[in-house]
Parts: sequence; C-alpha cells; structure tokens
Amino acid sequence: MTATTTPVDEPDQLDPQPPLASRAGRVLRRLVPAAVAALSGVLLYVSFPPRTLWWLALPAFGALGWCLRGRTWKAGLGLGYLFGLGFLLPLLVWTGVEVGPGPWLALAAVEAVFVALVGAGIAAVSRLPGYPLWAAALWIAGEAARARVPFNGFPWGKIAFGQADGAFLPLAALGGTPVLGFAVVLCGFGLHEIVRQVIDVRETRVVRRGAAAVAVLSVLVPVAGAFAARPLVSDEAEDGTATVAAIQGNVPRAGLDFNAQRRAVLDHHVRETKRLAAEVKAGKVKRPDLVLWPENSSDIDPFTNPDARLAIEGAVKAIGAPVSVGGVVEKDGKLYNEQILWDPEKGPTDTYDKRQIQPFGEYIPLRSLISTFSSDVDMVRQDFSRGTEPGVFTMAGAEVGIATCYEAAFDWAVRDTVTHGAQLISVPSNNATFDRSEMTYQQLAMSRIRAVEHSRTVTVPVTSGVSAVIMPDGDVRAKTTWYTADSLVEEVPLRSSKTPATRLGVLPEGILVLIAAGGLGWAVTSAARARRAGAK
Repeated sequence: MTATTTPVDEPDQLDPQPPLASRAGRVLRRLVPAAVAALSGVLLYVSFPPRTLWWLALPAFGALGWCLRGRTWKAGLGLGYLFGLGFLLPLLVWTGVEVGPGPWLALAAVEAVFVALVGAGIAAVSRLPGYPLWAAALWIAGEAARARVPFNGFPWGKIAFGQADGAFLPLAALGGTPVLGFAVVLCGFGLHEIVRQVIDVRETRVVRRGAAAVAVLSVLVPVAGAFAARPLVSDEAEDGTATVAAIQGNVPRAGLDFNAQRRAVLDHHVRETKRLAAEVKAGKVKRPDLVLWPENSSDIDPFTNPDARLAIEGAVKAIGAPVSVGGVVEKDGKLYNEQILWDPEKGPTDTYDKRQIQPFGEYIPLRSLISTFSSDVDMVRQDFSRGTEPGVFTMAGAEVGIATCYEAAFDWAVRDTVTHGAQLISVPSNNATFDRSEMTYQQLAMSRIRAVEHSRTVTVPVTSGVSAVIMPDGDVRAKTTWYTADSLVEEVPLRSSKTPATRLGVLPEGILVLIAAGGLGWAVTSAARARRAGAK
C-alpha cells in the first residue's frame, strides 16, 4: 500500500502578503509628509498680511525642510506642489471674489507648479553640505521665474511681501526683495537643520562640527545681517519736505460693475478734493503742495469728454495744487491706464501710461483660445496697451515716481522711478474690484517693503480703501478706512540718496539664481557619480 500525504498550504513566494500593520505604516509614511507639506504652506499664508505674524514663515520653511530632506526629486515635486497649494490657495482667494472660483483655482494651480519645481530642486540638493544655502537660493530662483513667466509674471506671494512688520525688513534696503526673502527662507531651513543636528547628536553621541556650524550660521547670518542693515533705514528729510494729500473719493458700489457709474466715481473724487480745499481755506488743514488721486478716479477720458475735463479742472483750481489724476485714455485707437499731471494754471502737462498691465484684468492673453473655455473674457472688451517710459512727475518742485497698482509687485517697475530721480513714490490703486478682501492689505505691505527698499516715502491713494502714507522706514504714518470718502494730508520727507538695493538692481537676484544653479548642478553630478559607482 502506498502511503499518502496530506498537502500543506505553503505561502505564495511570488506574492507575499505583508502584515496589515506594515501596510498601514507605509501609508502613514506617505501621508504624514504630504499633510505636513500642505499645512506648512497654510502656515506660510498665515504669516502674510493683514496678520502681523511674520515669524511664522520660519517654522513654515523649517517644516518644509523636514518634508523634503533626503527625498527623491519626484517626491520633492509632489510635496512642493502641496506646499504651494497650501500657501497660494488661501493667499489668492481674492482673485475669485467677483468672478467665481474658476480663475482663482486655476491661478493657484499654475503658480503652485513653480513651487513644485523648487521642491524637486530642494530635495535634490538636500544631501549636499550647506543644504540650507542651496535650498534658500532655489526658492528665490523660483520666485524670479514666477515674476517673469507666464504673461510677464505674477510675483504675488514673494516671501519678502510678508515681512513688512518683521525683524528682517532692513535687508530690503540692502538687496531688495530677493535678499530679504532669501534671509527668511535660509533662516527657516537653518532652524530645521539645528533641530535635526540636535536629534542626531542625542541618538549617535557624535557631533558633526561642520554640519552643526552650517546649521547655526544659517540662522545667525540672516539675523546679524538684518541688524547690520538697520543704518540703511532712515526717514531723514535730505531734500526738505513736501505736504502731500492722498484723495480717497470712494465708489458707488464695489465689485466688477463699480465703474458702470464712472461719472459718479469721478464726482466723488472731485467732491472730496473740494471738501479738502474748503478745510484748507478755513485753516483746519495745511495746504498740500501736491495732490494724488487713485487709479481709475476718472474712467471718463478728460481729453475727449468736456464735462469730465471741467469737473477735474474745477477740483484742481479749488485745491490750488498740482494733481495726479488716474484716468482711462484712448490715444490713436489704443486704450491706456494713465496718470495725468494736472496743473491748476496750465491744465494737463504730463502723463504716465501704466507699463505692467494685468493679464485677464486689463488685457486677455490668448483671447481666441481662452474665449472657447469662458465667456468671462468678454468683460474686457478692449485690451489696454502698455506704456514704455517710467513715470516721474515734477509736482511743486518734488519729483514723484508713479507705479500704478499692480506694478508695485514688480521690482523693476518701482526701482526705475527712483533711478530716474523720484524723491517720493506714489502707488495709485483701485481695489474696489476685490471688495473687502485681503488683497488691499497684501498690496499695502508691498508698498511698505518698497519704501524701505528705496528709502522713499510711498503714498497709496486708493478709490475705496485702504489709502495710506508710508514713511521711508516702512511705518504707516496715516491710513483711511474702507469705503469712506477721506483725505490724508501729511508732511513727508523728500530723499535723493540711493540704497544699495536701488544701486544693485537685479544683481542680488542674479547671484542667488547662480548659486541655486550651482547647487543643483552639484547635486545632479553627485547623484550621477553615485549611480555609476553602484553599477560597478
């Protein structure tokens, strides 16, 4: 008789089933960094105005450093994108106030791609000595790219713009927004490295002096640099003073259709200017040397509409000072967003045409293509044209540089008014389109950064608020409230000296981009060598 055996089930060697705990662990290892990346992006957003929690940018980048260090570039790409969405989605929510969530979500999704690419780069350089330096330079390189493409760039959300109340602010005078942003990011990554080194020492009982020194210097150098740059910040009246009036006439209603009552907007600014003139005549307010109206304060072309011209002339003669009027003007069939210098005796004598016009707001790029996806492009019936020359008005002997609204976000658009002789800067704006969103405070913070960057008084006349007068040290001397007709009259210093940031221009940003490229090249070369060594 042949013995029989009962078959015993054997584990499938080709497809082993891991324990449930192991699978859960792998999921957690993926989900935790993803969650931390997204939440640290939100933390970065919270550091921006109108809040004054500028220091939250440091732990935000520290947490991003934890997420990215030692990862593959593919993981860095995904984690960087999550960080970008966590930051940009809430930061840019104002872009959908009147047109719905579509444009807001699309803009945030596209801009987060730049952050994703930076995340991939940071992951690649994270194994290099001096990792915080390369990582911070890569972030600034990403900001430089965002400020230029697509459609001439969108620099909203530069790290520097969240630091108007911060300890690092003096660095704006040293190297502009790139150096200020670099210092903040470097310090954040440096804090992560310090924590990592402390944990490593506790586990191994070994102190790696070189790595520890780099970590500490990544924090100390930015902080020391900020203190060393403080003498560059001054509100001394080098060229005397000027009494400036910023007019906020208010609008009939907020939203995209506010300019459906264009004449009402003009009348509001005429009325507020005449009210101020009456107070000056009564001796209640000092007579201004120059008066600044907001962008779009006269959307009726005063060169072709006699009624608008008469209304403006009446206000200018009443106040008895030169007025910069924000108008919409058509010349040779082209539409311009224009500031008009209006003299009480000579009438209009000079103009400045906005050069950095807003895509999807003042013009529609790829109009025929975009119109197949959305009929909203028809709201911009005619594209605005770009100006070509910097705007500097001579007003009562003072040289006033003009950077209209959106231009305040662009380094070059503000800087070249100063290099062309501006002793103070005006940022006429129209924020009525965005109602009571955070956009106004974000833009106001940009103007505060520009004040320190170029050591100039910056006035911000806005149609509906918040208008402000900002001193060269970044301090807000006076500001208005939302949706009220008001005037700000302040004596401000005139200055002609140039900060290092003004003199250097794009050089600091260029150097940081080269550092980023060098670090990335080193990382790629090191990885290639490691692969070749492994193949042998």
